[in-house]
This record gives sequence, structure tokens and C-alpha cells, in this order.
Amino acid sequence: MAAAVITFCNNKGGVGKTTSACNAAAYLVALGKRVLLVDIDPQANATSGLGINPSGLERHLYHGLVRDIHPGDLIRHTPLLNLHLLPSGPDLAGATVELISADEREYRLRQLLRRVGRRYDYILVDPPPSLDLLTVNALTAADHVIIPVQCEYYALEGLAKLLQTIELVNANLKMRVKLMGALLTMFDRTSRLHRAVAKEVRKKFPGYVFETTIPRNVSLAEAPSFGKTILQYDPYSHGAKAYRKLAQEIISLDHA
Repeated sequence: MAAAVITFCNNKGGVGKTTSACNAAAYLVALGKRVLLVDIDPQANATSGLGINPSGLERHLYHGLVRDIHPGDLIRHTPLLNLHLLPSGPDLAGATVELISADEREYRLRQLLRRVGRRYDYILVDPPPSLDLLTVNALTAADHVIIPVQCEYYALEGLAKLLQTIELVNANLKMRVKLMGALLTMFDRTSRLHRAVAKEVRKKFPGYVFETTIPRNVSLAEAPSFGKTILQYDPYSHGAKAYRKLAQEIISLDHA
């Protein structure tokens, strides 16, 4: 059986997208799953966040998308057993231009992941915080989308636009990408605004918001600078407990 492909998507930066992809991957592995994390963002934050220096890689995802190198030759092991990484690198920024004239350019990542899908239970994809060709590839490759949403004033507006984008991808590219849920991030329970935004998001999108909320947590912010997930860096922190709960919720929703 092929892996379930889940893309973490938000065209706004700084909402905890990469943090959520990396830490959800770590806790899915901790719960006994085989996981591939795909970094399709030229900034390569997920790659460095798992302890791999993107500038030191001879080959990465760019070579799979543009040069048709087999993904098995690009995948790297991480310090966490059963967590593998398909890394990014600076060259990936040029892929958007180079793929313009390519056949089926919107489906390149989907085709690439099919070649290794049976090796994993889950493939998590971390696209750029934009709606360019790389993000479209991340969406067409996905079975499900998780939208990290920061608890702030414009959250509802951004979430509604992203849902429209998913509908456009499904309609125009003949896909069946489903929303797994919106994930409330950087939540401060002492903030009246955060509590109000969380309540409003749950009210406007009933059944499509994760029960888990990711708290604002110092350890979550520090961990990537050490090339570690929160599981490795501070497994007893509030952030770690939240991502364990998220991983459990992902598994239950996937099996529903």
C-alpha cells in the first residue's frame, strides 16, 4: 500500500508550517510509522531543521524534479530511525523557471513520489510560503492538506483563500486533494485575541480544525537552530506534547 501524502500548506510565512511538518514527522516515527519528509522549499529550512546542511549536498530534490534522478538516490537518513528526508537546496529556486516548458510540470513531484511511495506509511511535504509552481506540485502530490494557522486577526481570511486555492487545484488539475484540517499554531491561552480567533475558526470551519493546538513555546523556536526536532531537543516540553497529540490525531483521521 502506498504512503498517505500530506502537504503542510500556507502561503503566509512565519505560521509554524515547517516546524509542524518536521515535528509531526518525528512523532509519527515515534508512534511506529515509516516517514519521508519532502522539502520542496528553496529556503531548505526543513532540511537544516533535521540536521542536514543544504549547501553541502551535491544532489537534492531539484535533481529529481528537473533532471529526473530517481528519488531513492536523493533520500537521506536522519538521526531518527525510520525518518528519511528528501532534501532541498538553493538550486530549487530555479526549478520554477526550468519547468515552465516541461510536460506535466504541475505533476512532477507526484510522479517522483510514486517511485518510492510503498516504502513509507506517510510522506509529509513542506512547500514554500507562496503559491508558485513548487507549491502547486506539493498540492497535486497530496492526498491531504494540513493548513497551519497562526492565531491572529487575519487568520480566517487567509484560511478561506487557501481553501479556494485547493478547490482550484482540484477543478483545474483534476485532483482530489482533501483538507485534513486547519492547525492552530503559536497559541497563547492567556491572550484574549488568540482565544477569540481559535473559537471563530472552529465555528466557521466545523469538523475541519484539529483538536490539537500548538502552543507558543521557546523550545519549539530553539530546536531548529540545533538541527533537531522537538522530540530530540526537549521531549517533555509543552510543544513536544502538542506534536505527539497531533501525530496521534493525524493517524486517527487517516484511518477514519
